[in-house]
Amino acid sequence: MKAEERWQARFRASRMTLPSWARQAPNRSIYRSNATGTWQVYAWDRVSGTTRQVTDRPRGAVYAAIDPTGQWIYWFADSEGDEFGSWWRQPFNGGPDEPVAPGIPPGQPGGIALSATGVAAISLASSGAFRIHLARAGEPATLLYEHPEANWVTDMSLDGSLIAVNHGEYAGFRHPALRVVRHNGDTVGELYDGPGKGVLGLTFAPVMGDRRLLALHERRRRHEPLVWDPVTGEQREIWLKDSGDLAAEWYDDGRGLLILRDDRARSHLHRYDLAGGVLKPIETPHGVIDDAAPRPGGHVEYSWSSASHPPVIRSSNDQVVVNSSGPPAPPSVPVEDLDVEGEGGRIHALVSRPEAGTSPYPTIFLLHGGPAAHDRDAFSPEVAAWVDAGFAVVRVNYRGSTGYGSAWRDALRGDVGHTELADVAAVHRCVVGRGVADPGRMVLAGSGWGGYLTLLGLGTQPDLWTAGIAAVPLACHQTSYEDEAESLRAYHRALFGGSPDEQPERYAASSPITYVEQVQSPLLILAGENDARCPMRQVEKYVAKLAEHGREHEVYTYDAAAGSLLVSERIAQIAYQLDFARKHVKLH
Repeated sequence: MKAEERWQARFRASRMTLPSWARQAPNRSIYRSNATGTWQVYAWDRVSGTTRQVTDRPRGAVYAAIDPTGQWIYWFADSEGDEFGSWWRQPFNGGPDEPVAPGIPPGQPGGIALSATGVAAISLASSGAFRIHLARAGEPATLLYEHPEANWVTDMSLDGSLIAVNHGEYAGFRHPALRVVRHNGDTVGELYDGPGKGVLGLTFAPVMGDRRLLALHERRRRHEPLVWDPVTGEQREIWLKDSGDLAAEWYDDGRGLLILRDDRARSHLHRYDLAGGVLKPIETPHGVIDDAAPRPGGHVEYSWSSASHPPVIRSSNDQVVVNSSGPPAPPSVPVEDLDVEGEGGRIHALVSRPEAGTSPYPTIFLLHGGPAAHDRDAFSPEVAAWVDAGFAVVRVNYRGSTGYGSAWRDALRGDVGHTELADVAAVHRCVVGRGVADPGRMVLAGSGWGGYLTLLGLGTQPDLWTAGIAAVPLACHQTSYEDEAESLRAYHRALFGGSPDEQPERYAASSPITYVEQVQSPLLILAGENDARCPMRQVEKYVAKLAEHGREHEVYTYDAAAGSLLVSERIAQIAYQLDFARKHVKLH
């Protein structure tokens, strides 16, 4: 297989998410798959083995859920991939689609919580406010909660009597408090640990009448599980020797917890027995687990991959749960760990070397989005495409990344953008010094927050980079704030300590448009025309400045925000990026 066919085959290979199932009907499952070329929602009856496609949205479907009884499948429908719309549902066995809450205006999704009683709690943001509505078929929706600061529903008890809400009333979007309310809005209980210590609600115990709520707290500057009864106020902290980035879920009998922990870009599974307080590891292959859930009977299903091995849905009883349709993706190369001392502490990076050629290699720094995310030893068709093209790929878990404790994640305050790029520069010096990367053939690239850092890096570190590729970037924080979705405005306020009117100097100092005159390298920008996360107006302002100063640049636009949900569009974008890099970076 030729190199171009090989990397495109990885994108075309069918992939699927971990199936989720109805609490009271565990043989009824849903998942998302790109089998048609677009990510859609599917229903899977585990007894008969039959599957059917539920959605057929032109731009794909991102959010989906199944109700505890297994009777209904829910999904979020936006207009043109702009993440602005409403929730719909369909019977599990098929039938007409119907709106979940036809009387409320559309908005940006903040989550959905479902009970066994037919009540749904829906979070939507629009017009400067975040709202949670309660909806039941055949009845008008009622407003449960409204506030100008970010809030979102996390779960509802199985009997529908309690609703858990995370909110930023006290400390903003990045460090939320957790509140449990009844249907009339009355507060049952609340957890707030003070500035810099968020409490994230997860799920109620999956037993009818059980009030216990599973959450994550940061009382020791890292995420750890907490079991809380909001009625009595009783709390049980679960101390973990090693933490990292955590997810947790109940076993179906409510007697144990499944702990999914990311540490140094790899995943580890554990069962915690609530009665005995014993933490036991669950054997899994070396790599990354994107999602995991315990099945009735005690075994665990999980979605696994590594940098060299494509994804598969596995079980802790050493079986493959379900295979995606079509041929599998071709494998790729493993990653190497790199630890670099930086001004803020030790920086963890991942390096992928091409199989052909000799060092020093042409190198691309692929910066992750978020910034509250991190790069991992997971299968990435994008990374593999660059490796096949002859590039070494370097990924940096800079300050601001998750997975390395709360202090590392929160280190951006005060010098947003420049803090991350200081870590990127430290890793740049290291890979050049070790002879891995050719300093004259260096590309800076990223998507989302990574695209923002690319623009800022080209303007503030012009001597380091040969070319830049910025996908859906933030180019001007102030203009973005004016046009972006409500949740991103809340994030901006939390990150900068206020709005642009309140903190104009901070917004300007961290905006790439401030440094556009210093850009020296050719630049490619990719942007979606309907993107609420990367508003088009601020991209156009930045591009106009580039043209005004005679800087070499290209712009690739597409007609949706969620272009990555379309396999063909994703391939087209990667092909364009590879051609741009080959044009400006000598490979041999």
